[in-house]
Amino acid sequence: MASFVIQSVSRAVADRRGVTAAEYAVMAVALVAAVGAAVAAFAPKLLAAFTGLLP
Repeated sequence: MASFVIQSVSRAVADRRGVTAAEYAVMAVALVAAVGAAVAAFAPKLLAAFTGLLP
């Protein structure tokens, strides 16, 4: 039983797919935060710029 646990843990440590998925998730969160910050920063200027375009 102990050797099965040790083998399972060493396979989990050697498998990098979970780490890569976590890195992509962190990058996605950073991208969403950056886009949100840009929208929040430029929203008043964009609203003012496009308000006069429609009749």
